[in-house]
Amino acid sequence: MTQSSSIPVSITGDGETTNQTTVSSYVDRIVRKIQKMELPGTEHFESYMHHKWRMNHKPSTLKGSFGAVSGFLTFYSNSGKNQLKDIVSDDLEAFVESMQDRGLKVTTVRTSLKKLCAFMRFLIEQDIVDEGILNRKIKLRVPDFLPRAIAPSDVRKLLGVIDETRDRALVLVLLRTGMRIGELLGLKMRDLDIRERKIHIYEGEKNCLGRVVYLSDDALMALRLWLKKRDKTKEYLFYGRSNLCYSSAWNIFNRYLVEAGLQNKDYTMHSLRHTFASELLNAGMRLECLQLLLGHRDIEMTRRYARLIDKSREEEYFRAMEIIEQGGIHGAY
Repeated sequence: MTQSSSIPVSITGDGETTNQTTVSSYVDRIVRKIQKMELPGTEHFESYMHHKWRMNHKPSTLKGSFGAVSGFLTFYSNSGKNQLKDIVSDDLEAFVESMQDRGLKVTTVRTSLKKLCAFMRFLIEQDIVDEGILNRKIKLRVPDFLPRAIAPSDVRKLLGVIDETRDRALVLVLLRTGMRIGELLGLKMRDLDIRERKIHIYEGEKNCLGRVVYLSDDALMALRLWLKKRDKTKEYLFYGRSNLCYSSAWNIFNRYLVEAGLQNKDYTMHSLRHTFASELLNAGMRLECLQLLLGHRDIEMTRRYARLIDKSREEEYFRAMEIIEQGGIHGAY
């Protein structure tokens, strides 16, 4: 049976009341989908989704968990099994292999596996599956890509073609604060402090980690011009005909990439965040400070940018290569 989702509000850490109607209706829609799918252990799947809602998880998290768990249960059912208590480690490994056979990216497979393991832990706590099911770890080697920053000359080209007041403010705020696009699109006027040149991000998009970011001179000027033109009745800082969504923002950004002749360089809106981090490190900012500005819980995430900007390594290389090229190396190897 569908559990009630009648809790109207929750209280956030800063005492602010946040309406949960949207999340509540979203989890109810997910439960209705589950009931139509005729999967093994439907009642436990429903219970898990309500559990995640009570834990105050975002709709995007609920959606990801629904996709991973429903995918596994469909695969499990198609293999001829219909009792959750019969799930073993081999079933999880077979599901991972099926995702790999479909050509899914290793990062996608790892994310699905992580969400599936969370569901398994829930079933273990409910005494539905054996507690040893997760003893055998499934390790996936994930490529450690370099962040893709925008070259300084390309940044100038990009900014040179943006003439719309709103769009220039949007791009410059992303470029100078390192905010994630979802964080920017969720900004409300009350989060902006023009006098103190600050933006308060009360809940980070990926890890719910709140932080404060700061406005550079050019971003501040662009914002002030936008604030003079924007509709004062609007709640969100940036909007279109309604609230801006990611696809709308991407279309705006992509249009300017084309106008600047940068459409073939694989730049994305997230590249603005990478550029922010790379430029600050290049200017001498300490990793610990950058970590806080980016909202990383783990400094190793921030350390990736150091691989782009290690000037001492670069200088050591060219100093050694100069000796080699001049024939300064002697002896046998």
